[in-house]
Amino acid sequence: MIAPLRLGTRGSALAMAQSGQIAEALTAATGRPVELVEVVTAGDRSNAPVHRLGVGVFVSALRDALAARTIDFAVHSYKDLPTAADGGLHIAAVPARQDPRDALVARGGRTLAELPPGATIGTGALRRIAQLHALGLQLEVTPIRGNVDTRLARVLGPDADLDAVVLARAGLARLGRLDVITESLDPMLMLPAPAQGALAVECRADDQDLVELLAVLDHAPSRAAVTAERAFLATLEAGCSAPVAAFAELAEGETGDEIYLRGAVISPDGTRDLRLSRTGTPADAAEIGKALAAELLDLGADSILGHEGHTGPGTQQFGSTE
Repeated sequence: MIAPLRLGTRGSALAMAQSGQIAEALTAATGRPVELVEVVTAGDRSNAPVHRLGVGVFVSALRDALAARTIDFAVHSYKDLPTAADGGLHIAAVPARQDPRDALVARGGRTLAELPPGATIGTGALRRIAQLHALGLQLEVTPIRGNVDTRLARVLGPDADLDAVVLARAGLARLGRLDVITESLDPMLMLPAPAQGALAVECRADDQDLVELLAVLDHAPSRAAVTAERAFLATLEAGCSAPVAAFAELAEGETGDEIYLRGAVISPDGTRDLRLSRTGTPADAAEIGKALAAELLDLGADSILGHEGHTGPGTQQFGSTE
């Protein structure tokens, strides 16, 4: 009997759900059994705001378990990964990405435009806070933390104290909770975080048999889009206090598939909002991201990013806000 592969995962309902889905997909594709191994991360043990927790707070314990060989592979929300590569590890697969849009859950089935001035809206992401301010809707934006159910209870539970919350549509989809969404937010209003909705399946780089096995889960269009978005993020060298957003889409062009990448850097109070876009081929995904970041830096994005929280390449942390 073949020993099951050990898949390391955080213990939250969302992490368990998405890891379970990957386990089932791998078994269906290869016949290999998979068992889930819960790993507690520093981010799970803290109630501090996500942007204050530090780099890779939801990732490092899983990577430590990989290095210690107590697990064989791990599944991450891709946006939790620092942009700096870990030489001993390999992203063996980027499965087909869920819808990366942000979602509004509001009392009374309201859309964002229907919320009255002064309405209280909660989110854990500085990127979302900045873009909500930039919309000029006179909303009271409140930073919140907690798992998906905790956040939803702030609006839908018996002790609800907010008018609405914003969180990633992908997380609600993976938990089977799309029914609570009152509006999926157009990226023109709310540009997602780089790699939002995507998963990263990671294993040790020297485990070539597993690298090849996991490759069956890879979805090339999703990998190309995420590559462009994360190259954009890495080139900006944005610290965790800088709201940065990016969204790449693949579409059929006149000479084949093209990537259309939109990127933004927004001041936390929403008063400065720099946005640009760029196109290119999937093969040039990383270069498209780097070039778009360079254009925004030329327009003054560095003055928004500032020196406070500017921690150098590979240190971005957007938190697990799926």
